[in-house]
Amino acid sequence: MANNVKLLVVDDNPMVLSMLQHALTPLALVTTATDAADALLKAVDDTPDLLVCDYRMPGMDGRQLVEKLKSRPATANFSTMLMASKADIAERLSPADAADDYLEKPFFLKDATRRIKRLVDRLALEKMAKTAPKDGVVRGSLSQMNVIDLMQSLEMGRKSCQLSLSNKGDSCEVFFAEGQVKHATYGDLVGDPAVFKVLRWTGGNFQLDFEGKTDKETTQLNTQGLLMEGLRLLDESSREGGGEPEPEPAPAAAEATPPATVPSTPASAAGRQRREEEEDVLLDG
Repeated sequence: MANNVKLLVVDDNPMVLSMLQHALTPLALVTTATDAADALLKAVDDTPDLLVCDYRMPGMDGRQLVEKLKSRPATANFSTMLMASKADIAERLSPADAADDYLEKPFFLKDATRRIKRLVDRLALEKMAKTAPKDGVVRGSLSQMNVIDLMQSLEMGRKSCQLSLSNKGDSCEVFFAEGQVKHATYGDLVGDPAVFKVLRWTGGNFQLDFEGKTDKETTQLNTQGLLMEGLRLLDESSREGGGEPEPEPAPAAAEATPPATVPSTPASAAGRQRREEEEDVLLDG
């Protein structure tokens, strides 16, 4: 989703930097820097919303760059993803470094793009919320941010709200509490099946009311579990001929499903992901 999120990508490896820039340009307003000193100057001139930075660089490393920017009130308000080796993440970095996420090197380009997109979408949603009309309701098009992107962003931001979806005369209401879906309705469907019904929507409109609340709890799965199970049903339906899936509530035990990165486009997710991995590029350095 192209939007007004400002993204600064920093890496001293020209090939990695170029490939990340190419992959991320459709998602955000991308600026690049070849080292921390260059990044510091560019961030002071125009503070990014998201900094994606290599940890190990000559001179000032990624953590030092983040610390310098965070120490200045004018440049302190941004999110961070540090790219680092597994050993560095385990031995040298920690939540105290104030990174929102870590990207373990080496990584596949498409996996990195999906991970960064989740942060970009969350930041885009926060920007939309800040510029909402006086009624406090955020309105947008599902062609810009589809249902899966919306749900992932609300989960990452731990938002509590009412998400209203409409498409060709159909409508769905989904209530979130701290990023987790608690109640959903779609016509006569309630709970998990109502969410599964709209995951394929990429057209129509959405509305977010951050004052919307409910006492009802009709969903069995957490947000990540709903997305994974919904995509499984869509993929199964696609393999069997493209008909509408028949969603059934999954057992409550599935709520323990560990978090995973969910692709943004719903149809035939598993098959497409396998094809992407075959064509993907492994980046390191």
